[in-house]
Amino acid sequence: MLELQNVHTYYGNIHALKGISLEIKSGEIITLIGANGAGKSTTLMSICGVVPPRSGEILFRGECITQKSPDHIVALGVCQVPEGRHIFPQLTVQENLDMGAFLRTDKEEIKHDLEYVFSLFPILAERRAQAGGTLSGGEQQMLAMSRALMARPQLLLLDEPSMGLAPLIIRQIFEIIKKINQEQDTTIFLVEQNANQALHIADRGYVIENGAITISDSAENLLANPDVQKAYLGI
Repeated sequence: MLELQNVHTYYGNIHALKGISLEIKSGEIITLIGANGAGKSTTLMSICGVVPPRSGEILFRGECITQKSPDHIVALGVCQVPEGRHIFPQLTVQENLDMGAFLRTDKEEIKHDLEYVFSLFPILAERRAQAGGTLSGGEQQMLAMSRALMARPQLLLLDEPSMGLAPLIIRQIFEIIKKINQEQDTTIFLVEQNANQALHIADRGYVIENGAITISDSAENLLANPDVQKAYLGI
């Protein structure tokens, strides 16, 4: 579904991604783990067209999207839940969700998807008339994920969904990520510092260090890898 081929991305003169190559197959949950500043978020920003690569290629279902605009990439079926949520705080929960479906015209299907996200996150149904900015951090993360789902993505990019959340909410979020993957047949690319949680729901994973992929393996093997255990699992 998605392939990065020798991608180099810069912020001015700062070489952030140094020849990243990876692939994601349809229906998988893939996780990208690494330390702060390793290039995890930049990888997602490059895929989304927010920070286009200077060289290399990004292919989505065989189509080169390397220099496509972010709105074009969303229209193709790629949607990101950014780090820090970035909901519209002055808009209501319902209005935030409506924004997620902005590019769609299939009204009956939009209604169906709205009912689905409310089934995933019943608290949002209760607060649909409430301003997004008044929600708790966990509720805002739920809203950000739901807004992305309203675009009906084929590939969902999640950037640090557990950041700043209580352990109980983190478990709930990861259970729902797995549920979305299974029920909606949505392929998921998960960037996450909570490597233990991420690897427990992923099929495969990549480790990124200083802008380069250093390890690629099944999630099961990464959990058992002594280097990964020492650096990212606290074992």
